[in-house]
Amino acid sequence: MTEKYVIGVDLGGTKIYTALVDLEGNIIKENTIKTEAHKGDIEVLNKIMKTIDSVLENVNLDEVKAIGIGSPGPLDVKKGIIVSSSNLPFENFNLVKPIKDKYKLPTFLDNDANAATLAEFMFGSGKGTENMIFITASTGIGAGAILNGKIYRGNTSNALELGHTIVMKDGPRCGCGNNGCAESLGSGTAIMKKAIEACKSNVLTSLKEYDEVTAKEVFQEAAKGDKVSKEILRFCLSYLGITVANAINIFDPEMVVIGGGVTNGGKIVFDIIEDEVENICLKAISDNCSIKKAKLEGKAGVLGAAALAITESN
Repeated sequence: MTEKYVIGVDLGGTKIYTALVDLEGNIIKENTIKTEAHKGDIEVLNKIMKTIDSVLENVNLDEVKAIGIGSPGPLDVKKGIIVSSSNLPFENFNLVKPIKDKYKLPTFLDNDANAATLAEFMFGSGKGTENMIFITASTGIGAGAILNGKIYRGNTSNALELGHTIVMKDGPRCGCGNNGCAESLGSGTAIMKKAIEACKSNVLTSLKEYDEVTAKEVFQEAAKGDKVSKEILRFCLSYLGITVANAINIFDPEMVVIGGGVTNGGKIVFDIIEDEVENICLKAISDNCSIKKAKLEGKAGVLGAAALAITESN
């Protein structure tokens, strides 16, 4: 019987999203359940298997090529181990072996940023490229790279920590402990923190009309003309643009695909990023690199896990 499907598992701190996917990236069947990480590692493993069982219902295992799992890290990809995770109950836990043993299928693990990169490369905005950078800007800033048609993982499989490159010496403290990381200046969280600071000050801003303010409200008020909101976006998105420009200068890609919640802010996001790229990048490089919005959004994780299964089992 011909193998025509793979299984993708998008493992997150709040939910497990699993899908049966054909080799062209179409989702045939899907299942989502709460992770309930507080119940411990074995319970989460059992929940992953439960979702796999669900999408395999009425499917012959001979038709399934492999299983891919995208997870927060750090990971030991070669051994299939989740080393640790702030939102999951795993510590030096071999996630791959029990799944591989149960289903008798090749099973692969990679970090969620790499998975999303593969998804956009194979099925999304980056389809048809050979050298592509994927950047996600939301709560934090993550990234992945396709170099010469293959995912680039680096020595420890933790390459492209763009969010923790320094873009402002002596800048604000980042969650990683350093000062001036891209994530502390150009993420959705950075926009929110700037807005909260403004609301606590004496400055006049319509942001003070909200009980709680996030990046979403800053975009809304900027669109209505609020000066402070516009200033916050110009400041934070400029640092996101600097981060993108640095990646372009380093990797010389054909395309940078940008996803994550911040991109829902619309045209202003890409206008500011493109301004910084034009100002910073070597012209010979930037003239041959396009910047596009990610296509797959909420499906990127599960399709990336499926893409991992396809590429690693070939």
